[in-house]
Order: sequence, then structure tokens, then C-alpha cells
Amino acid sequence: MITGQSGRPAQSGRAGSVTVPGILLGIGLGGFVDGILLHQILQWHHMLSASGSYPVDTVRGLEVNTLWDGLFHATTWLFVLVGLFLLWRALADGTRHWSFRTLSGPLLVGWGVFNLVEGVVDHHVLSIHHVRDDVANPLWWDLGFLALGVSLILSGLSLRGATQRRDSDLGQRPDHER
Repeated sequence: MITGQSGRPAQSGRAGSVTVPGILLGIGLGGFVDGILLHQILQWHHMLSASGSYPVDTVRGLEVNTLWDGLFHATTWLFVLVGLFLLWRALADGTRHWSFRTLSGPLLVGWGVFNLVEGVVDHHVLSIHHVRDDVANPLWWDLGFLALGVSLILSGLSLRGATQRRDSDLGQRPDHER
């Protein structure tokens, strides 16, 4: 029986894959980029800034929006924690070799998934905020955000495919078989 550094039996199949942890980390880190850059630094929007109920030009409205921004950040932080835990578990037995390229594809996919889900749900379905709440027509910014999400997913899938082809050429098992 083959054992890893932890003394546990080395697992076969999908054990050790960094795909799911990478996607979860991408979702969380994409949320951090959105929250830190768009909510805090550029102040283009807050979680409820387009809802009409909590305008950001009143103290009460800004308090409510700041609370919801914090809840949003806490949620993205949980995605990062779960992703880190799963990544640690996937790599803990020491039997799997991986590179930054192996992880970066799923990270980009996760970030793109974040943009698509957050963009469709918050910007279009619920209309609680837009990428830019400070412009006359925010639709183009919202569509650009969705296009960025699709681009990130396609880039991540392309990078992952290139990494799998490279590993296959080197005689290694592709990531999806690890």
C-alpha cells in the first residue's frame, strides 16, 4: 500500500484534485476584488445602493449598505476558507504534484462564476445594485461585468486544458484523473 507523508493511505481517483478548491478560492477572491475595488476604493456601488430603500447619500442608508457590504465580504471569506481547507486536504498526503498553472485555471473559472452569478442575480434579477450606480445608464457596465466573467471562465478552462495536455505529453495523469 502506498502512503503519503501523513501516513494515511494514498487515495486514488479524484482525491488530490485542486479543481474544486481552486474554483471555491476563485469565487471568494473574485468577491474580494469586487467588494474591495468596486464597493470600497472606487465606491461605484454598495450591496443595496440601487434598491431605492437605502440611498448612500444618507447616514442611515450608508449604514445599512455598509452592513450588507460586510455580510457580502464575510460570505466571500467563507468561500476562501473552505477553498483553502479543501486545497490543504487535497495536497496533505504529499502524493500529488501540482503547479501554479494547475491551480490558476480553476481560480479563473471560480472568479468568472462569481461575476456571472453575482452579476445576473444582483444586477439584473434583484436590481439591488449595478456595477456603476453613479451613471445614467448602468446596463453597459453590468453587461461588461458579465462579459468579464465569461472571459475569465474561458481563460481558466483554456489554461486548465493546456495544463492537462502538457501533463499528458509528459506522461503524467491529467488533473481530472488525479
